Amino acid sequence: MKASTTYRFLRSTSARMVMLMLAVLMVVTGCGQGGQQAQTPEKTAEQPAAQQPASDAGQSYKVKHAMGETEIKGTPQKVVVLTNEGTEAVLALGIKPVGAVQSFTGNPWYEHIKADMEGVTVLGMESQPNLEAIAALKPDIILANKMRHEKIYAQLSKIAPTVESETLRGNWKNNFKLYAEALNRKAEGDKILADWDKRIAEFKEKAGDKLSTKVSIVRFMPGRVRIYYKDTFSGIILQELGVARPEAQNKDDFAAEVTKERIPEMEGDIMFYFSYETGDGEATKLEKEWTNDSLWKNLNVVKNNKAYKVDDVIWNTSGGVKSANLLLDELTKYIIEGK
Repeated sequence: MKASTTYRFLRSTSARMVMLMLAVLMVVTGCGQGGQQAQTPEKTAEQPAAQQPASDAGQSYKVKHAMGETEIKGTPQKVVVLTNEGTEAVLALGIKPVGAVQSFTGNPWYEHIKADMEGVTVLGMESQPNLEAIAALKPDIILANKMRHEKIYAQLSKIAPTVESETLRGNWKNNFKLYAEALNRKAEGDKILADWDKRIAEFKEKAGDKLSTKVSIVRFMPGRVRIYYKDTFSGIILQELGVARPEAQNKDDFAAEVTKERIPEMEGDIMFYFSYETGDGEATKLEKEWTNDSLWKNLNVVKNNKAYKVDDVIWNTSGGVKSANLLLDELTKYIIEGK
C-alpha cells in the first residue's frame, strides 16, 4: 500500500473512532441525567412534619396543663397513668395503659375495670408511684395530677413527656378532656362526652317531676362519718341532672364530718350511703354501729325503706368516666324506675 493511501485510511479510521466515542459518551451522559430525574420525586416525599399524617411519629403537638406546656411527638402508644380517674379515662378512650397506679381498693384493680387491666404493670399507689418501674416501661407519655405529683413532676418529665391535671376535685369532665387532648384522641373524647350529655338529657326527660326527689349522700370511713354536699363526685352529677338535695346538704361545699347527733341532717326522700373499706373492717364496723342507732332508725327515709347502700368505688372513690356512667345507671334504677 502506498504511503498516501495508508495515511488517508488511518485518518478516516481515527475520525470514525472519535465519532463513535462521542456517541457513546452522549448515551452515557443521557442515562445519567435520566437517573437524576428519577430521583427527584423522592425529594418531594420529605415533607415538613406538619404535613405528615397524624400517626406519623415525627408530628408533634403541645398541651397546656397544670404544670405548664408539654410537647408530645406522635400519637402516644405506651401510656402510663398515675391516677385512678385517669385510668378510667384512658380505658374509655380505647387504650390499655402499659402501667398504672393500683386502685385504692381491689387487688390490684377495681372490680369494674379488672377485666380491662389484665397484664398492666402496677406502679405503686397514687400517692407514691414507683419511678423506677415507670422508667423501665419507657412510656411515650405520663398522665399525672398536680395534687398528687407536683413534687415529682421534674423527675417524671425526664422519663417521658408528662401532663398533669390540676385537681382531683370538681367536675370529672375537665380532667377527661385534658387526657383526651394529651393522647391525641380529642375526637374520641368529644364523642364520649356527647354520649354523656345525651344520657343526662334523657334522664331529665324521663324523670320529670321526680327530679324534685331530695337525695341524701352519706359516707362511712374508718373512724369518721361524712355527709356529702354538692362539690363531690356524686354531688356534681346530681347537680348536672337537676336532682334536688335536702336543705341541710344543699351547699356549695365538699362535705362535713359529723357526730351521731347530726344524723337528722341525713334526712331525705331517698338516701345513698357507702363505706370506704380498706380491708381492716373498721368502716364496715362503724357503718353497722350507726345504722343500728335509734337516730338513724327514726329517719323517715329509713322507715320508708329508701336508704340504699351502694358501692363506694362507683359513688365516690374512683371518680372517673366509667364510674360516672355506672352511677347514672343506679340513679336511673332508683329514682326513675323506683327499684
